[in-house]
Amino acid sequence: MPNRLSRSLMGWVIVVGLVLLMMSFISGIRERSREISIVDFWTYLENGQVTGQLLISDARIEGQLLAGMEGAAKDSPSRFYVVYTYKDDQGFQSRLNNLIQGQRGRVTPLYRQPSWWHGLLPQVLTLGLMLLVIWFLVFRRLGSAAGGGAGFLGSFGRSRHRVNTKETVKITFDDVAGVDEAKEEVSELVEFLKNPRRFQRLGGRIPRGVLLVGEPGCGKTLLAKAIAGEAEVPFFSISGSDFVEMFVGVGASRVRDLFKQAKDSSPCIIFLDEIDAVGRRRGAGFNGGGHDEREQTLNAILVEMDGFDSSDQVIVIAATNRMDVLDPALTRPGRFDRQINVSLPDVKGRIEILRIYIDKIKASPNVDLERLARGTPMFSGADLAALVNEAAIAATLADKESVDQSDLEEARDKVRWGRARKNRAIDEKEKEITAYHEAGHTLVQVLTPGADPLHKVSIIPRGQMGGATFSLPEKDRYLYTRSYCKALLRVALGGRIAEAVFCNDVSSGAASDIAQVTVLARKMVLDWGMSDKLGMIRYAGDDGRTIWGELAGKEYSDKTAELIDHEVRDLVDEAYTATRQLIETNRDTLTRIADALLKYETLTSEDVQRIIQGQPFEKPTIGDLLDREHAKTERAGSPAVQAPAATTDPPEASPMPEPT
Repeated sequence: MPNRLSRSLMGWVIVVGLVLLMMSFISGIRERSREISIVDFWTYLENGQVTGQLLISDARIEGQLLAGMEGAAKDSPSRFYVVYTYKDDQGFQSRLNNLIQGQRGRVTPLYRQPSWWHGLLPQVLTLGLMLLVIWFLVFRRLGSAAGGGAGFLGSFGRSRHRVNTKETVKITFDDVAGVDEAKEEVSELVEFLKNPRRFQRLGGRIPRGVLLVGEPGCGKTLLAKAIAGEAEVPFFSISGSDFVEMFVGVGASRVRDLFKQAKDSSPCIIFLDEIDAVGRRRGAGFNGGGHDEREQTLNAILVEMDGFDSSDQVIVIAATNRMDVLDPALTRPGRFDRQINVSLPDVKGRIEILRIYIDKIKASPNVDLERLARGTPMFSGADLAALVNEAAIAATLADKESVDQSDLEEARDKVRWGRARKNRAIDEKEKEITAYHEAGHTLVQVLTPGADPLHKVSIIPRGQMGGATFSLPEKDRYLYTRSYCKALLRVALGGRIAEAVFCNDVSSGAASDIAQVTVLARKMVLDWGMSDKLGMIRYAGDDGRTIWGELAGKEYSDKTAELIDHEVRDLVDEAYTATRQLIETNRDTLTRIADALLKYETLTSEDVQRIIQGQPFEKPTIGDLLDREHAKTERAGSPAVQAPAATTDPPEASPMPEPT
């Protein structure tokens, strides 16, 4: 491969060099000689502006003008030529001879007969160079492609996979956390790759294909690499989109080339990432099941997987987050006959993942990973890796010796909601509305039975939000009860109701709350059967089912649709009435929370509890911290440094998790 690449590169260098040389030769000819009229020639000759040899042929005269003359270059003589048709004119020859003799030796005539090839030389060289380039780029490469070489056209059919040998694959199961069930299920693949005779003894056959299904960032690719690392076998990885090109048949050719190289390197693992790019259900698209490039690629994958023998030690692992769109022929027994669900990590899994990444940085001993894991529900492994990395960057920029808990919580908020905009200029009226809005969420969340515990609340802008109330779930929820959903509705409505009660107006800041309330209420009615009038019937449509490329229509009558709207509205109205009554009953408490937010900007759950219980509450404000730090630096005789922005971190999440 390196020798072939070096020869190809040398060929390109030679071709480019010849092209540049020819261009330089042709341009040089044009620059060295220019055509003038016969009248100008007589004028230059009579005025003594011609010097050197004067080449005279039957129909052409070539000469050189003195430097600095009109029409000549300023720093060097300029060549010229004259085309004339006075071959047999004795008067022309006499005049020319007389003028040359009058130059007193400055001009030397030289009569010659021009060769026939002199004028054709540039054209012949240009044509020859073009033929050489065409032969090198097309015919020679086409011949090597037909012979199986990596030619210019043949390279389209070569697989673009990446190969990691057993020496370069350093990832093992110890580097994968939070997916214990998936690791146990794929452990037998490792055993097969290490000791295939153990399975062949009783006639058993290992699954030819394993399909990893899970949300983006949950560790599907990492798990596949860990299988190769544990088994110490080569790892062929390619994305589904790398098979498809603008040329028909290229994808199928690349599939055949990939499987051929894998069989030659067995035992090994083929990893097809984002298999849904080529493995979508056939016959459901706009073409109605035609032979397009994607389907030909899928057919090639199916055929190659059928061609495996029981002795072939090649395992195909594919990953997707759209199991619902895959073709049934791809997931039937004998192909990808085993589906492994790689789910998002739970609290225990998030602790293990955080511990893996925390060990790679210099962290403070007082870091509470359990608290951090509880505060990151629905975070994937990739999100947690980004969280730890952002915390390390923030601690480095702050010149800290190690990463502490505040850095990790700030990084969590940044990953989920964006950077805090602490220097943003906010109108006092808008700040007051935001404070009452978040105070409404906070009060309802604390006083509503069944709601998640409060973590903290802030009115510091972050991302597109002016503030947020963050809950700290005690556990991961996989089931949503009706009472819990009603509690979420009340918490989400608390902000808008607080604006209406205390500010005598409403704002657009509740847009995300209204969207969350609408989505949750419709899921309760359409998906989860939580409406007594509609019963346990699913009315939600199937997003994946299409008819000739169009989404299928609804499967219920207009009367049922009207009843659905009424049930959704009743759920929201019920939550609105209960929430408004709760806020009206605790007006003074909500006012104290809003005043504390205006003063301190961020309140923890402990701060809110003290305010609700009527206990005296005082802590340094941001201005107090800045003044204290400024006074300290002045006493030390050093220039002031910037103090920490706040004693606590802004929150990240809304009061209601997105239902699944």
